[in-house]
Amino acid sequence: MCMVMTGRRLTPLLAYVTTAAAAASLLTGCGVLPGATGGSREPVTVMTWAPDQTRATNMPGMPAMAQAYARWINANGGIDGHELRVLTCNEQNSNSGAAACARRAVQEGAVAVVGSYSQHGRAFMAPLEGAGIPYIGGYGLSEDEFTSPLSYPVNGGQASLIAGHGMQLAASCRKVSLVRPDTIAGDKLPDLLNSGLRDASHRGAVDIPAVEDAAEYTEQAGKARLRAGSEKGCVTAVLGERTQTFFDSFRRLPERKGDDGESVRISSVLGSVGQPLIDRTGGAHSPFEGAYVTGWYPDADDKAWEPMRKVIKEHAFVDNRVDPTDAGVQTTWIAYTVFKQVVESLGGDKVTALRISHALDQGAKIDTGGLTPPLRWRYDDLLGARDFPRIVNHEVTFQVVRNGRLVAQKPGFVDVGETVLAAP
Repeated sequence: MCMVMTGRRLTPLLAYVTTAAAAASLLTGCGVLPGATGGSREPVTVMTWAPDQTRATNMPGMPAMAQAYARWINANGGIDGHELRVLTCNEQNSNSGAAACARRAVQEGAVAVVGSYSQHGRAFMAPLEGAGIPYIGGYGLSEDEFTSPLSYPVNGGQASLIAGHGMQLAASCRKVSLVRPDTIAGDKLPDLLNSGLRDASHRGAVDIPAVEDAAEYTEQAGKARLRAGSEKGCVTAVLGERTQTFFDSFRRLPERKGDDGESVRISSVLGSVGQPLIDRTGGAHSPFEGAYVTGWYPDADDKAWEPMRKVIKEHAFVDNRVDPTDAGVQTTWIAYTVFKQVVESLGGDKVTALRISHALDQGAKIDTGGLTPPLRWRYDDLLGARDFPRIVNHEVTFQVVRNGRLVAQKPGFVDVGETVLAAP
């Protein structure tokens, strides 16, 4: 369902400003940004959706980033003279919610869905495909994002993260336990992780499925530690927002150290562990200190993020959902970078879903300022992996938590395309 996004944890001094902004949003339509100052050309409508206030993973920062982006772009004349109108929608972490958001995008005349999060690709892609609406820069969770001809992913999704994570762990871990969701999407993760581990002749990880929205994971934590062993053992959990819950259960187990005096190392991927979680759990004293993390993009302190940080500072006001270190916020920024450049490439007054998808299919090349490799979605640019054929960005970054900050473990990007292709 379509919604108006407002900050939920604001300082009292600024509550009046936020309330006024929300009221203005209601007057202009559900989730549509008021006060736009775009040029004289026809406005362009897009939608951004993500789950919020659900029992599983929530990503309220993604629609909030979209709103801030629109305020910024409209304050500077719009996109090639077009006012950018952003609709937001709570996808609710459900098939019905994702489908409802997609139908609303069709009804409202959106020319694209940009920078969104959903696990329910089959539910939302069918309505979008029926209307010819491109899906630009999804978070990369669902198989449909990497198979639909109208999907234009900006990262390699969970596939690239997990395959890359295997490569990252292979050099340091003798045994690995993988705790992952007991879902259809989760069933693909062990093969991808093992593909990365096998690059270093590792024998593979122990697979431990877990309920995605459990309140505690004591049983899985105990099994993961036991099977990893204490000598260069590693436990990785990829449970989205519940990853913190898992590691809360894990750290309550009696500590075991190997002959070298080292404890079992923990690890994860961006989206399950990120800077906001590290900050919430103690920073330099966080239980994630020393953890390995595989990401899609440069670490949050990289100078390539400065343009995004400036927009957030000037146009997100006091909306604390918009955290520049959050992978969802970062993905939305990159997705809108793609959208802006493809609209500018059209060179005409009329912006339609068909013209956007045609431009992308014909090889519009996108420069994200070093946040990703140059992006292009021609047939020759697609990775062609069996379950993920539309991956065009198959590079990841290896990071580690040091002194409470996620920093680069090694500089630059690591290409995991061949590792994804080699997964069973």
